[in-house]
Amino acid sequence: MLVLVLDTSTPAVTAALADVTPTGHTVLAELRTVDGRAHGELMAPEIDEVLRKSDATVRDLAAIVAGTGPGPFTGLRVGLVTAASMGQVLGIPTYGVCSLDAIGGVPGQVTLAATDARRREVYWAVYDQSGARIEGPHVDVPDAVAHQAMVAVGDGALKYADRLGVKVLDEPRYPVVDAFVRLAAERIRAGAPSEPLTPLYLRRPDAVAAGGHKPVLQ
Repeated sequence: MLVLVLDTSTPAVTAALADVTPTGHTVLAELRTVDGRAHGELMAPEIDEVLRKSDATVRDLAAIVAGTGPGPFTGLRVGLVTAASMGQVLGIPTYGVCSLDAIGGVPGQVTLAATDARRREVYWAVYDQSGARIEGPHVDVPDAVAHQAMVAVGDGALKYADRLGVKVLDEPRYPVVDAFVRLAAERIRAGAPSEPLTPLYLRRPDAVAAGGHKPVLQ
């Protein structure tokens, strides 16, 4: 079954195509462009390119997996709206995966995964030695994140390495396509019903609606 994977929860705009079989999965094509200001411009061309590289069309897709964040409002919604719209038009299921889970833990070590949340904050979660999430996701200043971790990964960890108090690894820096597929594979194989792709914003967007109009005449 061909599965499209999309993630725009970080500055890395990612599209990929994977083949999920009854016993495993293979990533066939993957594109990632790091540009925190061009999620909307990059998403569609990347989808076209991974399909072209795999000699496939959207009609060959059996499911779509999307990273649900946490992530900044504007960028995150690009991937989720694209996935939801395509799933509806094509009549195929969509499945969400927490993007921090797709960075995940380092085998055998309690791991902090952290991405850049802007405003001098990070989105973060902690994973046990088996890779299971045991805390989060949350958004906090780097000094306030959990300190029980042995190592840290993610672009947020790299950016604030001097404030975390743990060893920071260079990779993975961004969510990993293979992890997205692995975490959704059971649902894909079972033909589970399509899921609403609920974004993990964790805080209110910067832009808010006006509270009302002041009267011109007093």
